[in-house]
Amino acid sequence: MSENTPSPVIYFGIHKHMHQPYYDTIDRDAWDEGKDDIFGERVGPYTRFIPAAVRQYISGGLPHAGLSTSWSGTLIEQLNRCAETGRGHGAFGAWKDELRDMAQAKTACGNPRIDFTAFGHFHPLMALIPERDIIGQIEMHRDIIRENFGVDAADILFPPETAFAPHMIPALKKAGVNAVIYDSIHHFRACKDYPYSGTEEGMLAPNPADQENPAVGDWLQLHCIWAPGKISPTLLKPCMLSYTDHNGVRSDIIGIPAERYLGNEDARGGYGALQYEMVMGQIYDQIVKSNRFDPEHPPFFVLHSDGDNHGGGAESYYTCNTGRLVEMCKTDPRFQLISIRDYLDRFPVDPENSVHLEPGSWAGADHGDPQFSKWFSLAEQEYSPDLNSWAVLTAFQNAVHTLEDLQDGAELPALVKRLLYMAETSCYWYWTGQEAWDIQVTNAANEGISMLRHALAERVKNSLDQTGPTIFVPWVRPTNPGGKTWAPHGNLRDAPPEATVTTFIYDVSGVKKARLCCYDADGSNKRWRTLTDKGPYPSRTSPSLIANCYQTILPSGSGDIRYYVEAEDHRGNLSCSPVGRIYIP
Repeated sequence: MSENTPSPVIYFGIHKHMHQPYYDTIDRDAWDEGKDDIFGERVGPYTRFIPAAVRQYISGGLPHAGLSTSWSGTLIEQLNRCAETGRGHGAFGAWKDELRDMAQAKTACGNPRIDFTAFGHFHPLMALIPERDIIGQIEMHRDIIRENFGVDAADILFPPETAFAPHMIPALKKAGVNAVIYDSIHHFRACKDYPYSGTEEGMLAPNPADQENPAVGDWLQLHCIWAPGKISPTLLKPCMLSYTDHNGVRSDIIGIPAERYLGNEDARGGYGALQYEMVMGQIYDQIVKSNRFDPEHPPFFVLHSDGDNHGGGAESYYTCNTGRLVEMCKTDPRFQLISIRDYLDRFPVDPENSVHLEPGSWAGADHGDPQFSKWFSLAEQEYSPDLNSWAVLTAFQNAVHTLEDLQDGAELPALVKRLLYMAETSCYWYWTGQEAWDIQVTNAANEGISMLRHALAERVKNSLDQTGPTIFVPWVRPTNPGGKTWAPHGNLRDAPPEATVTTFIYDVSGVKKARLCCYDADGSNKRWRTLTDKGPYPSRTSPSLIANCYQTILPSGSGDIRYYVEAEDHRGNLSCSPVGRIYIP
């Protein structure tokens, strides 16, 4: 590095995620000893641990230190219920007091030391729900944060499961979100020279259609930490993420990297697993070696983890570990803890640094692959509880949206909207194979449909439907046609040369036609393929309504393409899915 270049500094933040779902979608008051223990064992994380950590930032003299935290609306509602009833071992009578007090503490830049991020109220997997529901979930969550903590939620989103897909960007912007946290590996894998390390990553090789970002050339293999893949220090800084829809309209949002491997290790208890100086020192040395330090846009990443589970939710993490972390920042100028908002204020993102991000989530969800496989469990089997729930949810969404779009939307019971959002809780797909979870989406949908059935039938009869079909985000298998795909026991086998596109579609007035539009990566050579109606998904949960499954084949030799589904109902209403991408040699 030149003599005039300042010494590098690695800035990092901490994010703690707090959540409990409703264990019964149609009985919010359901409770038993098991739930009492779940909450009772988490008194510290849900009351005093975060304030205790922030007090150490302040007493340690760290002017910009703060942490961001995401609290689901379902957790907050249940904590309030515990306060009212004495549930949770009677420990939550004043659960929010310390959090409310410390929420007023400010950094040197005047930003909150405790920053409650934007979130989806019911913990939905936002990449797989409609735009309007993303917006509604964020708005509902914003209200409960203000009501309970006396502050506004940040315009920074921590998406549930750190699950992000570029097509979320338009919805996030409409919801007032200006920055989103993502798992860093999905930026790494979207580079042309990404050194895929094989099945140890837990994911298949990136599809070339996602690898449109320039080569970086500073790949680093971390040691003394679980890190099966290489990272790029150059990419560990905020950037602009982009998405272009089927009409050619581009949307952009600030992306904040959450470092996959360091965050995963930090979740195990901080110094009990992650040797901060040793591991971050490797990143520092690589930056010096590559001579790529940019003082106007220095490195910054978030260490993200559950704040109420395992080592990262232990009292020792927020107390002893935080004390050592503060001391490191005071004595080692290479590493500085900073809040996300302070970093963005001090080092505005370069608007020209715009990238494509591969979809995906964090490591804890089947390694967070871009196909969101954790929420498509058993999809290749004769019956998948996950696919069943998506098919039921798709129909429920259309029924609710149809009534919502009519001018007399005031007739839509508030409870129905709540049931819809609750049915979108990602946890109901997470524990596939357990009937108590697999039935929850159907239970919520059936309850909601029973309230809507008469009003819905009247409006369909009178041709009042103004809403296009609801199209579930299409999924494509295999991931890499003509390449490799998963075989039993974590092995690989040859993948078919063609790809199958599948989706669920439902409309209360019936689906007249559905087709898939494909075009080349540069927007040219648009062509259409008819989607075959495979009929209703063969449910085993007795839903009142369920969507039909539609499929088509993308042949070998299709090349680097973009695609979306268009569907029309019998009233002439049209809908289009988000745009996906795939390379088929």
